[in-house]
Amino acid sequence: MLFIYTPRITKRLNYIFKLFFTDIIRVDYMLSSDLEEFHIFEGHKMVYGNSSEDHLLFFSSTKILFQSGLNLEELSTVIYKNISVPFPVYQKESKLPFDVFAAAFYFVSRYEEYMPYRKDEHGRFTAHESFAYKHGFLHKPVINIWAHEIAAIIHQHYPEFVPNFQKFKFIPTYDIDQAWSYYEKGLTRNTGGLLRDIWQLNLQKIGQRFRVLLGKEKDPFDTFDFQFALQKQYKLRPIYFILFGLLGPWDKNISSSNNTFRALIKSLADRAKIGIHLSYASNENPDLIGSESRDLEKVIKVEITRSRQHYLRLHLPDTYRNLLALDLVEDYTMGYAAEPGFRAGICTPFHFYDLDYETETKMLVFPFAVMDGTLRDYKDVGIEEAKAIIQSLIYEVKAVNGTFISLWHNESFSDQDRWKGWREVYTYMLSKIHGS
Repeated sequence: MLFIYTPRITKRLNYIFKLFFTDIIRVDYMLSSDLEEFHIFEGHKMVYGNSSEDHLLFFSSTKILFQSGLNLEELSTVIYKNISVPFPVYQKESKLPFDVFAAAFYFVSRYEEYMPYRKDEHGRFTAHESFAYKHGFLHKPVINIWAHEIAAIIHQHYPEFVPNFQKFKFIPTYDIDQAWSYYEKGLTRNTGGLLRDIWQLNLQKIGQRFRVLLGKEKDPFDTFDFQFALQKQYKLRPIYFILFGLLGPWDKNISSSNNTFRALIKSLADRAKIGIHLSYASNENPDLIGSESRDLEKVIKVEITRSRQHYLRLHLPDTYRNLLALDLVEDYTMGYAAEPGFRAGICTPFHFYDLDYETETKMLVFPFAVMDGTLRDYKDVGIEEAKAIIQSLIYEVKAVNGTFISLWHNESFSDQDRWKGWREVYTYMLSKIHGS
């Protein structure tokens, strides 16, 4: 048992200490504002506040965890282990030169996403607006790193203190935006695609389209057998997120009423967990969240509780509130489209804290570290550079016993056109995850 004294206990403080000591370090602890009780306690103990109370194990605090509401003041920083971190403290007795609990809360609550910011063309908060990107540590799960450092500091003071970090985990996820490129697209869409290919004089695609439609060639996006083989080889437990809404300008999925598509979904559900890949339009029309998830439930005969937003259109806190209202309690959208790394500074699933309501919600957030489209389309890196980026991220997560979550699409396994060579990238990722 670790006894933690703090002069005042708030919802924010309760939340972040639970994240550190229950979810990551995984030890029993007690939080108290009773100074007399602290002094007579004879076990492992530490102080978080403005004064060390003459105790050697002291972490100095700033104001943020004792406040409510949002503060628009610009953050000051201090350099700690070659990283510019926020919330510096100035008491020499403090074990760290910054308020580690405040910094962690700032990142994991997505405090900066409640502030005014410049949105991209899809209305998103972008990586380049984030504190972590601007200060060069988006690629590091700093909260997990700090948790390990806190545990080491406590262990140094109390050698009997032993953390119980989880083992490294891997969760492969796949978004099914378009199950097929040509197959089951219908006459109108295939005619339109054919006319576009003719206009562009793309003879290769014209030929391929006809071969697929005549049953002489497999559709290039039909890469499911390849995925199944890898899942069997590496004993993977994936999650498929199915785009199951109405056709729209940004939603190019197969019709949700298509029987062949429904049969594919049932086949996926026999092998993996299923989540709803909520349509682009659902952010403007929350009623679609319920209709799309219910329609998918009817196909697989299982309640849907997992979601990911199409185009990663995460608008905080509204998106999570809309999901929770319909009992979608696990979300896998927490990541950036334009940069790999750790949007919330963490590689452990965490419950979302709603800053407006000052409460920990039931929404369990699963942050992903890398997406195929980020590397190929946004950063436009080659095969070898993609491998190096992924290997570095895996190393970061393994170093802190975290959970590595990847986001891939069935079309990126096609090994054609702009995805030529990306099967190799994925299999390389699996080999590094599994230790070779």
